[in-house]
Amino acid sequence: MHQTFYTTLRQIYEPRFIDTVYSSRLEKGTHRAVEALRHATWKVSRNFTRECWGLKCDVKRFYDSVDHQILFDLLGKTIKDERALRLLKNVISSFHIDGQEGKGTPIGNLTSQIFTNIYLNEFDQFVKHKLKVKYYLRFADDCLFLSHNKIELQNLLPEVESFLQEYLKLSLHPDKIILRPLSQGIDFLGYVTLPHHSVLRTTTKRRMFRKLSLKHGEFYNGKITSESLNQSLQSYLGMLSHADTHELTQNLKNQFCWK
Repeated sequence: MHQTFYTTLRQIYEPRFIDTVYSSRLEKGTHRAVEALRHATWKVSRNFTRECWGLKCDVKRFYDSVDHQILFDLLGKTIKDERALRLLKNVISSFHIDGQEGKGTPIGNLTSQIFTNIYLNEFDQFVKHKLKVKYYLRFADDCLFLSHNKIELQNLLPEVESFLQEYLKLSLHPDKIILRPLSQGIDFLGYVTLPHHSVLRTTTKRRMFRKLSLKHGEFYNGKITSESLNQSLQSYLGMLSHADTHELTQNLKNQFCWK
């Protein structure tokens, strides 16, 4: 049922989403988002001849905070079939957070992923058409604003926070509001983008080596096959191919490749 809902809702809403939303969409995803960020920094900085600032924001406990009535009302603006709406209401009400009636969606669920984009589409439209932010990217509940003007980005914050609270009953995580110049690296989706190259985030590197070490141990203890281990390795090598990580790639191969 979730697959059917996901497919149907995606067909209805895909044309309504702005182009720079990269989560849970065909031909989008993490790597396309990082590529778009690189291109945007090049444009904002005019080929790295002037400053470029990035303001990254994260919605606080987004999946626990989605308001069921708001989500249902948003769906009702587009979907007019009463039977479909009843079914959607049943699906939405089946999600719940302990101690919070009428709130929450599960993480990772296909239907929840499309609901995330539908819920935050209101915010996306506000950013593009009311605030008129030219360079804006979103992946799930992670948002990134770019400008050559630091003050311009600082002035966005009160309006962003006000809209989220008033219309979507959401708030930004105060510890995850980060304003940085491109020269120091803009950290987004596991990669750090710099003027002429990008690298993997330090915590991402540590997690990658830790997980591969665990997989390696499982292989030598007979818990997984060499094919399973190699699939994990190739997955990480693919992730590294999207950044300037030649030395890191060689280290990974030296540690975990075998004949």
